[in-house]
Amino acid sequence: MSTVTYNKVKANDLELKDKVVAINRVVKTTKGGRAFSFSALVVVGDGNGVVGHGLGKAKEVQEAITKGIEDAKKNLIKVPILKGTIPHDQWCKEGAAKVMILPATPGTGVIAGGSMRAVLEAAGVHDVLAKSLGSANPHNVVKATFKALAMLREPVSIAKTRNLGLKKVFQG
Repeated sequence: MSTVTYNKVKANDLELKDKVVAINRVVKTTKGGRAFSFSALVVVGDGNGVVGHGLGKAKEVQEAITKGIEDAKKNLIKVPILKGTIPHDQWCKEGAAKVMILPATPGTGVIAGGSMRAVLEAAGVHDVLAKSLGSANPHNVVKATFKALAMLREPVSIAKTRNLGLKKVFQG
């Protein structure tokens, strides 16, 4: 598979909404007993094509979520959205998690599983068909979805690369 180039975005003046995807309680057994801590997987997005994901770890749940949000703000990318859906279908793999996202007609809604749904809704995609295959590990599913969204290309850039008009790109 080809390398992914991320369209990085700065979180300066964006109005970002966060969504907690998964919270995991981690136990470390020490000589003095058990030490509990939490890890939180968080997705942030502005609902207009900018999305990011992050992982936060701390002794308290709320502190882990806050750290996850800060980490997600450092990993923001721009996703091409065309009429409320994605421009073309995309398949991607991260670890054992495989994801497939397909454009859908207006009014379809976001048809996706929990982890994928959080990423797609945060990105601002309103109509999409998505399927998670393989592992259901939320960390890898979020990373694979994120990677698939980063691999999407705008129709204008495809037209420029191929020296074609937009009409020719859409209608073949």
